[in-house]
Amino acid sequence: MKVGMGVRGGFLAALIMFGAPMAATVAAGVASSSAFAQTADSIQVEGNRRVEVSTIRSYFKPGPGGRLDQGHIDDGLKALIETGLFQDVKISQAGGRIIVTVVENPVIGRVAFEGNKKVKDEQLSSEIQSKPRGTLSRPVVQSDAQRIADIYRHAGRYDVTVVPEIIEQPNNRVDLVFTITEGNKTGINSIEFEGNRAYSSYRLKDQIKTRESNLLSFLGGSDVYDPDRIEADRDLIRRFYLKHGYADVQVVAALTEYDPQRKGFLVTFRIEEGQQYRVGSVDYQSSIPSLEGRALARFSRVNVGSVYNAEALEKSVEEMQIEASRRGFAFAVVHPRGDRNFEAHTVAIIFAIDEGPRTYIERINVRGNTRTRDYVIRREFDIAEGDAYNRALVDRAERRLKNLDFFKSVKITTEPGSASDRVILNVDLEEKSTGDFSVSGGYSTTDGPLAEVSISERNLLGRGLFGKASVVYGQYARGVSLSYVEPYLLDYRVGLGLDAYYREQLPNTFISYGTKTIGFSPRIGMTLREDLSLQLRYSIYDQKITLPSNLDNCNNIVNGANGLPFNPSPAFVNQFGPMGATDLSGIGLWCFSDGEASLPVRRELAAGATLTSALGYSLTYNTLDNNKNPTEGLIIDFRQDFAGVGGDVTYLKSAMDAKFYTTLVADIIGLIHLQGGILTQVGDNQIRMLDHFQMGPNLVRGFAPNGIGPRDINPFGTQDALGGTKYWGASLEMQYPFWFLPKEIGLKGAVYADAGGLYDYVGPTNWAFTGEVNTPGCIPPTNTKNLPPAPGTCLGLQFDPQNVIRTSVGIGMIWASPFGPLRFDYAIPLTKGPHDVVQQFKFGGGTTF
Repeated sequence: MKVGMGVRGGFLAALIMFGAPMAATVAAGVASSSAFAQTADSIQVEGNRRVEVSTIRSYFKPGPGGRLDQGHIDDGLKALIETGLFQDVKISQAGGRIIVTVVENPVIGRVAFEGNKKVKDEQLSSEIQSKPRGTLSRPVVQSDAQRIADIYRHAGRYDVTVVPEIIEQPNNRVDLVFTITEGNKTGINSIEFEGNRAYSSYRLKDQIKTRESNLLSFLGGSDVYDPDRIEADRDLIRRFYLKHGYADVQVVAALTEYDPQRKGFLVTFRIEEGQQYRVGSVDYQSSIPSLEGRALARFSRVNVGSVYNAEALEKSVEEMQIEASRRGFAFAVVHPRGDRNFEAHTVAIIFAIDEGPRTYIERINVRGNTRTRDYVIRREFDIAEGDAYNRALVDRAERRLKNLDFFKSVKITTEPGSASDRVILNVDLEEKSTGDFSVSGGYSTTDGPLAEVSISERNLLGRGLFGKASVVYGQYARGVSLSYVEPYLLDYRVGLGLDAYYREQLPNTFISYGTKTIGFSPRIGMTLREDLSLQLRYSIYDQKITLPSNLDNCNNIVNGANGLPFNPSPAFVNQFGPMGATDLSGIGLWCFSDGEASLPVRRELAAGATLTSALGYSLTYNTLDNNKNPTEGLIIDFRQDFAGVGGDVTYLKSAMDAKFYTTLVADIIGLIHLQGGILTQVGDNQIRMLDHFQMGPNLVRGFAPNGIGPRDINPFGTQDALGGTKYWGASLEMQYPFWFLPKEIGLKGAVYADAGGLYDYVGPTNWAFTGEVNTPGCIPPTNTKNLPPAPGTCLGLQFDPQNVIRTSVGIGMIWASPFGPLRFDYAIPLTKGPHDVVQQFKFGGGTTF
């Protein structure tokens, strides 16, 4: 970084530029004792234009008796110089009088910036001290140039140069212009770790925010050198080790070195790991007579024999302290103590519960929230003004405020109150943008190309509300959706969500029919525990099927019934015998000659729109270490929906999905995925085909969407998948990095084995038909009245239940790309049903731009 100064103008500006020391000359005559027989009011002031004479004289403070001596003169001279109002101050003596001659600093007419493209004028103006109509100060100008350079440095532009220029104007006024050469961004060329034995550099790079520069770095900013972010990365590394048992870990240094040849930084983290510890014992000691220490034991997340985890220890302290407060011990403080056994590599944990100081919250000051309402911030606190001060609750509030993602920074500090037992909480915030407008694109082997335009706001009207509107348009999927979330319903920590949507699924390679759905769904969500959440919901939607005309051109209505004439399709007519329409001797395929959708599909079409009204809930248990890129933990989701609260259909649908992640060795992650579901008929209403479970690669990879389970097997129809009422699935997957590629590319591989099944179709299998003898229609001619529909005809379903276990093995590639998450899978089925549909390659992903 370079900072310089240029000057336009005459001798005055030259004096400023070259930085000659401010002259302060005291004439020799002033040294005589006779000069000090004067008062401050008798000082003669010359050269002042804006500063009043009385103001200048006020800096000369006389001693007892109102007389000035040499010390008073020197002090006054220094004080005038320090004001920054003057370029030059001279003190002389003439005719027995003290003369103060000043040259005032010019007034700044305007402040301008030239060459800045990446940082706006408004931001730079707010950061510097030199202001229009203010006094020009050369040291301040130099400081402002340095501050501008620092702003660019934090944005990763270390080649920046800032040159302040002073342009003289009439009447002792100047214009101040900062000429900026921004330069290119300075990236991180390499990130190295020294002293790490337990975890590879590849794994540690996952824990930090800073990234190495690569070909796609222009899409993000995490590869730009930022000393504050690197310092934060040191803490992230330390916390990662503490979470995994390394109680003695130290991140000794984060060394940065600029490489002028590569024009980038080399960052090296030096780590002293120490030994991994396990928990040897856990004890609870209380000095509060009426509070038994063991009474808080169930709130501890620390178990004997487990790996020492500083994060679990912190959460245990917080939960125990909050529980003590609930039991009436508002001032109880929990102090954890760990006694290390260096030989056995164990830690004896002791939770000491003591009576803390009796301190109350006098006031909570919220500062910096220019947009967010005060009550949105205050409701994140479980304590209020007048309550007992509880550090655990304050820390929880700070964490909640950060999780809102409304602010760039959140900091809660304390200061003494009006009395010794009072404390003031200061909540300092810096707002950030919370609105998003995105245009997204993607492609999958199921839905084809897809585009989405959405607009969302996480802090609607500054009230903490969430709103989103989106439009999706793709080759096979289209829709519109509106979402609204109130996170604090009636001021309780209960979220209310409202969703309205319209979805259209078009016929494609995997299904012969389309669906149109319009619906509305209110939901209520609440956190029961940090790792347990509950959602209650109600769904009401109207759904109907669409079919191409050639797949539904058999007339199933008795001749003349309901006033409708018989209008057979050409395919039907072509199957008559040689004597024409009156000759029923033909034994052709009837309607199936030009294809025909499966019977359940056509029955749905004939039924028209169907209204579904359902109540449901979801219970989710989540201990994942990272929701986006998990390496450890368990997530279980159990959900049930009961349809029949009004509407046209009734059923009970239950489903469970569980995923367990664990680190196998080094950077290799193991995943066990189990899922299952059952659909139960309620009452006398038959379950529709559309309400059955439909499975494909979401259950066993290597199969097409809707490619598994019971299927219509009429060889001349569309052979639609019918779905099932029971399914189960199990998957073993191992994810591993590509060590030969830079971590920042975000690629990793996977190998897996899947197994599962979908069974028990219970939907329509025939279409009841009562007709006259030889009545034309799609049913084959017969001389027997009321003959039940025959399987394989358009009134009878011929299907294969396919009660087999499907298995497959495959490989995949997962890319956490700047364009969004992408996944490629290639799987080979090992066992399958005779009519299953195979799709070995699958791809899905999207982006926002």
